Amino acid sequence: MKLVVRVIEARNIPAMDQNGYSDPYVRLQLGRQRFKTKVVRKSLSPSWEEEFSFKVEDLKDELVISVLDEDKYFNDDFVGFLKIPVSRVFDADNKSLPTAWHSLQPKNKKSKNKDCGEILLTISFSHNTSSADFNINSDPLDQLKTTESPKRSFSGPSNAPSPVRVEDTTSSREEKSCAQKTLAGRIAQMFNKNSDTASDRGVDFLELPETTKSELFDDKCVDQSSSASFEEAMKTMEPRDLGSEVPSNLPGGVLVDQMYVIAPQDLNTLLFSPDSNFPRTWAEEQGNTELQIGPWRFENGCESLKRDVTYIKAANKLIKATKGFEEQTYLKADGKVFAILASVSTPEVMYGGSFKTELLFCITPGPELSSGEQSSHLVISWRMNFLQSTMMKGMIENGARSALRETYEQFATFLSQTITPVDSNDMGLNKEQILASLQPEPQSDWKLAVHYFANFTVVSSFFMGIYVLIHIWLATSTTIQGLEFVGLDLPDSIGEFIVCGVLVLQGERFLQLISRFMQARKQKGSDHGVKAQGDGWLLTVALIKGDNLAAVDSSGFCDPYVVFTCNGKSRTSSIKFQQCDPMWNEIFEYDAMDEPPSMLDVEVYDFDGPFNEATSLGHAEINFVKSDISDLADVWIPLQGKLAQACQSKLHLRIFLNNTKGSNVVKEYLTKMEKEVGKKINLRSPQTNSAFQKLFGLPPEEFLINDFTCHLKRKMLLQGRLFLSARIIGFHANLFGHKTNFFFLWEDIEDIQVLPPSLSSMGSPVIVMTLRQGRGMDARHGAKTQDEEGQSWHCGRQDP
Repeated sequence: MKLVVRVIEARNIPAMDQNGYSDPYVRLQLGRQRFKTKVVRKSLSPSWEEEFSFKVEDLKDELVISVLDEDKYFNDDFVGFLKIPVSRVFDADNKSLPTAWHSLQPKNKKSKNKDCGEILLTISFSHNTSSADFNINSDPLDQLKTTESPKRSFSGPSNAPSPVRVEDTTSSREEKSCAQKTLAGRIAQMFNKNSDTASDRGVDFLELPETTKSELFDDKCVDQSSSASFEEAMKTMEPRDLGSEVPSNLPGGVLVDQMYVIAPQDLNTLLFSPDSNFPRTWAEEQGNTELQIGPWRFENGCESLKRDVTYIKAANKLIKATKGFEEQTYLKADGKVFAILASVSTPEVMYGGSFKTELLFCITPGPELSSGEQSSHLVISWRMNFLQSTMMKGMIENGARSALRETYEQFATFLSQTITPVDSNDMGLNKEQILASLQPEPQSDWKLAVHYFANFTVVSSFFMGIYVLIHIWLATSTTIQGLEFVGLDLPDSIGEFIVCGVLVLQGERFLQLISRFMQARKQKGSDHGVKAQGDGWLLTVALIKGDNLAAVDSSGFCDPYVVFTCNGKSRTSSIKFQQCDPMWNEIFEYDAMDEPPSMLDVEVYDFDGPFNEATSLGHAEINFVKSDISDLADVWIPLQGKLAQACQSKLHLRIFLNNTKGSNVVKEYLTKMEKEVGKKINLRSPQTNSAFQKLFGLPPEEFLINDFTCHLKRKMLLQGRLFLSARIIGFHANLFGHKTNFFFLWEDIEDIQVLPPSLSSMGSPVIVMTLRQGRGMDARHGAKTQDEEGQSWHCGRQDP
């Protein structure tokens, strides 16, 4: 017997993605047999119209139908599911369930989405007992010989090749052993004897139906196209991935973060091309043997490019030599940016079947060097993907973390022997060249006035004014009537009153345009090119251009300008009239600061004249503490806000932060602090500063001032250490492997209170820090209280 399931459509699917849509697909499972439908992009009411066939061995089995949302980079999101007993279909009239809507159930009671939508299904039994009915999950070669495909699509002709993938294919021997365990399975074995004999004898390919022949030839064509050259595969993916977002670093941490003197395309070829010798030499350097690198292949209708790599990993002090399996998948390849996810599994090690190690290779373009050569930025991050829960999770993660750090430190050193890393001095010289190449677009006031005033409002006002003047010249004076007197001529009819009102409104709009233009010309890049003064931390921001800014004017454009704010000082760009993709090429410098800046606020406004409040087109925050300054040398900043997110607006910036005092800046800052607190502050060693930076993931310019032993006030006091630097205050605790680690900026603090010692604080003074509203959200897990005004942290301070 064969169970036929037709998946038609779904409705009211909850939105699982940030864009307000989902990418749903259906997964069907009966016993060990699994099938998938195609993925419908950006839809909450998807339509599939696909049919699947299952071999029924036991009427006690349940058909599980799950709806999931595809995630391109991480695990798919679960939407809902339903279970239908096979016996229910068998006992129904005509052994079939009519076409009906079935409600989807959440995964568990704690799920946020209680309403998971509905799915339209038709389920029935097919009594065709030919040999083809009992070979759905047999060997793939035998499937080509069957006269019927396990799945048929209603959206196209019946002989079209199936785009559906079978997730788990079991061998015929496993099917036989499982089938013998049930009565229905034994009956199936009796019917299957002849089919087994026939399959052993073989089937002549010339006797196959025309449909099967065409499918076989189509599969061969797919294989040939999949074995295309690496360069052709990159060109195929380039238009598809153009404009897509770069995957963020994996949460396990960054293993390699280095820039190299090589173009991104060449670095991608060196690391992942089948013709490159680098992977083989790196495997030999590690002592790995039996390296087998499979060809790159397209899957899912050219949606993903994958390859498999196997090797025997060399033995070490902890584990013996073991076989490793690695699946590499391109997440993005647009010709400039390349992102490759490598999923590594080692099933032979202890608990190896419960986890996979995932590595993300991100190759992005670096700034152009002073020598004119191109540079690339390579970032390798990692995470552990546990396939099932295990009590050894913490031990596995810690062991993998230490092993990966050691391995990829050697990898970075080995790669540096092949290609040259970027010298920091070369990057410093590059700043002057980049800024010198940025020149604002020259445009005279007359050309700008013509461009600004060449619209319907101005043209119509001009012709209406000419028309009125001609009318006054031709018209004769009328007699005084009604409430009129000499010098006051009122409209004599409703029509004249309406015409006068239109003329007044039109004239007002024309005068507003003139005032806006004159005010905007006063703001013509007044801060552009103003040189910074003093010694210390110099911040330079180059505003290149904007992309997809929201159109808020009736003309379908906007008049944008940008305001940068850092340490209470603002810099304002010029106004670009009637442009949604403006080009600025303006440079803004801030006077020298004694301490490195923490935050740069960016706000984009639409100019509405001197008397109206400007409309915000989007905003962004650049956190220098969480960003490496080298990454900001050439960066696209996505804007936040309703208008900006709807249009996917972004700004192209180049940001440079230089220290003109060198190593003396730290000593001068500590000397200044000593005068304020009246206490000697020792300069920390480079090793201590490096450990402090790694602990909180801080940039190299951050330096430690002091640290104290303290208790974080919770239900039970949590002992840890409080770290103070020029820009942050951080807390770190490690209680039996459970780490509490967070920090926030000094400028995020609204108020600090010191409470006297008490019994609950174990005789130590208590420091209560209240943060501004919306600030320090990364550290909210350490907050004692949180309300509308802000968040409060209670720390019991002890001696350093």
